[in-house]
Amino acid sequence: MGFFANLFKKKPKNDKYQMGLHKSKSSFDNLKRLLEESDKIDDDLFDSIEDLLISADIGVDTVLYFTNELKKEVKNKSFQTPNELSELIVDKLFEIYLKGEFVDTTLKFVDGEVNVFLFVGVNGVGKTTTIGKLAKQYKDMGKKVLMVAGDTFRAGAIEQLKEWSLRAKVDFFQKEAGSDPSSVIYEALNKAVTEKYDLVLVDTAGRLQNKVNLMNELSKMKRVIEKILPNEPKETLLVIDASTGQNGMNQAHVFNEATNLSGIVLTKLDGTAKGGIILAIRHLYNLPIKYVGLGEKIDDLVPFDIENYIYNLFKGFF
Repeated sequence: MGFFANLFKKKPKNDKYQMGLHKSKSSFDNLKRLLEESDKIDDDLFDSIEDLLISADIGVDTVLYFTNELKKEVKNKSFQTPNELSELIVDKLFEIYLKGEFVDTTLKFVDGEVNVFLFVGVNGVGKTTTIGKLAKQYKDMGKKVLMVAGDTFRAGAIEQLKEWSLRAKVDFFQKEAGSDPSSVIYEALNKAVTEKYDLVLVDTAGRLQNKVNLMNELSKMKRVIEKILPNEPKETLLVIDASTGQNGMNQAHVFNEATNLSGIVLTKLDGTAKGGIILAIRHLYNLPIKYVGLGEKIDDLVPFDIENYIYNLFKGFF
């Protein structure tokens, strides 16, 4: 068996992954059925495989790349029946994610420094919730955490973030609504340096109506951060709602142009979304998925685990 197929002997456990990938798994169950019921390996089979993978939200560009690679491999090896392709398909799909390298999903954090994490993403994807949940995780590790309301434009954004700071029992910094976001960050970081905070979590506005304004705003914020703390931010994380599918891919494209992203937080992978977007983002933008949201509870934001993802997506394939 190949590297990933061997994973199924180990059977990593995480019930939340099983629940979160429920909708995606149905597409791959259909793929298994297709391979079992097909008579021969031909163009019709490859077309059907493409359709099923696209239905899993893997994305057209990534699927076309994958099927081309699959065809090359099939041509070079003596496969007799479609059912023999199962192991190859699993290995090839996750070669897309790993790209022949170790993918570091840990968040960069250095003890003894003020660490800054900048969060970007459109409104409604779960940015505020993600910041609150991460704040609690670091608070529980004994870190001194400051949450910063950098989204000063959207009605209610400041209050929502403040509410999460109370839940997480961490400190909160804000200025009046409509303030320049960069001035908020400037004052917050000076406070963080003076009062020796371990971690600063910065929310940002998610308006995509004018991409130029978005780029300018994020660039200005980053310059302010670097002026006070030259090695920050350690993480610039794009938060994407897993249920938005192709729209999530469009967001990744825009924000990847606007700022230097270090990774993705994929929220709402709770059974209503299709997790194939994980492969598409990695393939097209070379960005690792660092955290996934697998439910509504405060502890349902977990580091992305490629082994649990693979196991629960293809459980039953072998």
